Amino acid sequence: MKISRLLIFVFLIAPIFLVAQSKEVLFTIDNHPYYTDEFVRVYNKNLDLVKDDSQKDLDKYLELFLGYKLKVEKANKVGLQNGTAYQNELKSYRNQLSKNYLNDSKVTNELVHEAYDRLQQEVRASHILVLVEEGASPQDTLKAYNKMMDIRKRLDAGEDFIKVAQQFSEDPSVKENNGDLGYFSAFRMVYPFENAAFNTRVGQVSKPFRTRFGYHIVKVVDKRKNRGEVTVAHIMILKPSKIDEGQQEKAKATIDDIYKKIQQGESFESLAQQFSEDKSSAPKGGVLQRFGSGQLSSEEFENVAFELTDKNQISAPFQSQFGWHIVKLIEKHPVRSFDEMKAELEDKIRKDERSLLITNSLAKKMRAKYAFTKDAKLIAKIKGLVNDNFYSQTWEAPSKFNEANNTILTINKDRKVTAKVFLDFIASKQKSNISTRPVAKLVDELFEKFVDEQLMAYYNDNLENEFSEFKNVMEEYRDGLLLFDLMEKEIWNRAKNDTIGLNDYFKNNIANYQWKKRFSVDILSSTDSKVIEKAQKYLKKGKSLDYIKAQLNKDGKVNVMSKSGMYEEDYDILSEYKNLSKGVSNVVTKDKYFFVVNVLDEKPAGAKELSECRGKVISDYQQYLENNWVNELKKEFDIKINTEVFEKVKKQLHN
Repeated sequence: MKISRLLIFVFLIAPIFLVAQSKEVLFTIDNHPYYTDEFVRVYNKNLDLVKDDSQKDLDKYLELFLGYKLKVEKANKVGLQNGTAYQNELKSYRNQLSKNYLNDSKVTNELVHEAYDRLQQEVRASHILVLVEEGASPQDTLKAYNKMMDIRKRLDAGEDFIKVAQQFSEDPSVKENNGDLGYFSAFRMVYPFENAAFNTRVGQVSKPFRTRFGYHIVKVVDKRKNRGEVTVAHIMILKPSKIDEGQQEKAKATIDDIYKKIQQGESFESLAQQFSEDKSSAPKGGVLQRFGSGQLSSEEFENVAFELTDKNQISAPFQSQFGWHIVKLIEKHPVRSFDEMKAELEDKIRKDERSLLITNSLAKKMRAKYAFTKDAKLIAKIKGLVNDNFYSQTWEAPSKFNEANNTILTINKDRKVTAKVFLDFIASKQKSNISTRPVAKLVDELFEKFVDEQLMAYYNDNLENEFSEFKNVMEEYRDGLLLFDLMEKEIWNRAKNDTIGLNDYFKNNIANYQWKKRFSVDILSSTDSKVIEKAQKYLKKGKSLDYIKAQLNKDGKVNVMSKSGMYEEDYDILSEYKNLSKGVSNVVTKDKYFFVVNVLDEKPAGAKELSECRGKVISDYQQYLENNWVNELKKEFDIKINTEVFEKVKKQLHN
């Protein structure tokens, strides 16, 4: 789901459970009733989230709620609910939300404990892979298995694992890593692979096992205590995009200069903000999100980060495949307690192959929950339609079968499933490598799987009836999705494409789009006042920045650094000057740094061109259109508010 969609779902926050409310009509829009229970629920849900106290005022909140529902009515009126993209996304969201309800707590709890126990360790393993698709033919599957058994015999005979991996492994990365996967913990590999790695002793080789990628053999090289996670800051100078020795040397010289300044006592955070080329972390003083082993794409970076032991300790410059770095340790995070991690582990398990274990357990519960009957005679007839072509994946459901539309399975007396659906199910399972024989036994086995699938589908389809909170969330998401599509059509696209309207809005509001006075400058900084005074003298003599740095950065010390550009008068250090003009400025101080500025050119304050602020103008124009839109909708629809009912709601909420 696009992140922008989340921003407009004013009413879509995780549901809370409320005391049942009396249900009365609060207002109607073209005779479509909206009830008090929904209004009370969404008001309470959002009460602690709104920053503007005016939105807590019930009269104003009613206006917001009414405006929201007017937009939804408009969306339905123009038929957006019939759009294929809308229906697909709604279905996708429902599938995602329903996963929270397709759960078996006992099995889940066992898997959570297993995962937490494994998270106490990190395993270093190498592997050999023989590729075979999940739906491969029995012949191809057997061929892959036999190849893996031959490899295992070589290993049992004492051949070197790395050499065998180089010769036989079909993992494309083996050329670079010799099959070595580095250190990892739980959830970093597919579940069967994780099981093999954690259940094999150090120095031992596992038995062949299969994942969705093919057959593997794992050799466990080492096991160690989980290093946990670490938070670090870094300064990065990017690796030049082109192979250029001069550029490489320049990057290395820059990181060395920065390191010298750190050793001279200058602030790591300030240097990161000024010079780090990692644009995402530089504004934050170089701070990165916390990470654990195997989570970054650079083992070199991870190792340096974890080798730092003391808070605020700073590494020497080092190189990764991305460039040059200096790393500062902010904090180490050991593995959290079970209680702290439980909810997170449950979420990961739902998204992992482990979830199949939960699904199978839940299917057994569905058999006990719902009554179902099957037509044994019809199943017997289907056995006569299936033949050995199933095993070669060439069987096709007969196009003419007189009883195809007859009911073969009934669930709770209200769900009728036809024989055709079962026949299609059989056809779809040909790639599952099911080898059960004879065919009659195969059909019986498939029918049991079919029953489980249909019971789960029935349960899933009835979640709105089973759980009121599920129903509420789906209704709110449905409305929010419609609103997004409508606003995209009526507001956002219009603001982007209506060039005449945008230009008129820009001209009428030009006072909001003004440049402050701007200066083209060279800014020099140093922690030494005498150094910056020398730099000032050189600037007054017309010396270049390269000349100044050559004169002042000597004996392995970086005493002065510079940056250049066109900036507004209140930018950073420029705001310290009251009457900045062309030429060399006086020396000013800020945050323990001394600065001098050479003003090369200046531009007066004045109106911006539309091209210089187009994004801001479009955003403002969108807001302008939306503010006027609700008033237009009030004219389009017939609205009747039940004021007596609303007064009762106000009393109820104020008590």
